Amino acid sequence: MSAALRRSFSSLQIPNYRRYFAGQIVSLSGNWMQMVAEMWLILELTGSGVAVGVTSALQFLPVLLFGAWGGVLADRWPKRSLLLVTQAAMALPALALWGLTATGAIVPWMVFALVFVRGAVNSIDNPTRQSFVIEMVGADQVVNAVSLNSVIVHAARILGPASAGVLIATVGVAPCFLFNAFTFVAMIVALRAMDPARLDQPSFGPGDRDGVRAALRYLRGEPSLLIPLVMMIVIGTLAFNFQVLLPLLGRFTFDGGAGAYTALAVAMAVGSVAGALTTGARGRVTEKLIAGSAAGFGLFALLAAAAPSLPLALAALVPLGFVSVTFAAAVNSTLQLGASPEMRGRVMALYSVVFLGSTPIGGPVVGWLAEVAGQRGGGRLDRLPPPPRPRLQPGAGRPRARWRRPSRPRRGAVAAASHPRCARGRAPGCAAA
Repeated sequence: MSAALRRSFSSLQIPNYRRYFAGQIVSLSGNWMQMVAEMWLILELTGSGVAVGVTSALQFLPVLLFGAWGGVLADRWPKRSLLLVTQAAMALPALALWGLTATGAIVPWMVFALVFVRGAVNSIDNPTRQSFVIEMVGADQVVNAVSLNSVIVHAARILGPASAGVLIATVGVAPCFLFNAFTFVAMIVALRAMDPARLDQPSFGPGDRDGVRAALRYLRGEPSLLIPLVMMIVIGTLAFNFQVLLPLLGRFTFDGGAGAYTALAVAMAVGSVAGALTTGARGRVTEKLIAGSAAGFGLFALLAAAAPSLPLALAALVPLGFVSVTFAAAVNSTLQLGASPEMRGRVMALYSVVFLGSTPIGGPVVGWLAEVAGQRGGGRLDRLPPPPRPRLQPGAGRPRARWRRPSRPRRGAVAAASHPRCARGRAPGCAAA
């Protein structure tokens, strides 16, 4: 067991990556705290599942629009220097959200706009970080380092939402944004403390002018890279929308508050960390691992969607987190190892586009489906909304009996009922009436 754990953390023996790892834990925890706070804030402002889906979409829409060009920048500039700029820039939307929320001036369109701005910076930051890993650790340790990056992300998904839940329940949403703004300082310190001489940096230059088209031509000639990317397009669009579904499940399906949402997010993150450590201990990826984790993803997503209670949903989300991060880490490692150094930034940018950029398509679709078919329906895109149930009369405990045509009264009864003395029971036929 101890040997497996040592293999899982072997890339931490490299000083530059160790600094990066520590800075990322702090920074990404704050980032997840802000994501939880943004979703909860827009849900409080609108009460709409579609609005939650739109918020998620705006967060990743810039990656879809500009992410490929972010990879071009990563291939033409030193990645460490570029990350210092993007990490500082990402603190600004967090500070703006804190000021607007704390003063009570926040309205939904402001949340949408600032989420989009943060996503625009992330469209450069994300592919740069993805392609920077192999420069820190080398090809021999890249699978382990990519898996540990997943550990960072999903450990942050435990720390961030848990901290956000405590802050939202005690002092409100606004402090989450302020705390996130300060966490970027940790990443900037870690980047500046690195030894540039120990980085395996490729040569930088203007390169070809059609940078994105060159990357697409490159991928068309590399089926071993193209097929995992296509799998990520499908799964990323329809399945990686947990930030939309989990708050809706927590609040509406299980009638909980921020605590229920936090429990769901933490349960999935626990499984994700376990999956990342297991993948890191393997040290290699295979086609069977990619296909098997994709199949397991679909199975456990259906189980989580059908869970009748919160404890069972938590139990299903743990293995779902395990297989989801195994699939994502396997695809990421395959691309980093298979891409040539001069194309790595653009290839990882396209990975970010299909992994994160597909959310603007899938997020609103899943949010809409959760509104029309129930929150469980958003987790299983395999059935139509159920037919409406018959409405009950006020006070009724069950549907009314089958309707029958009333029998026609006898003529004598009708005549007697209209007799003026019927009310006193003296007219003929009153008893029959």
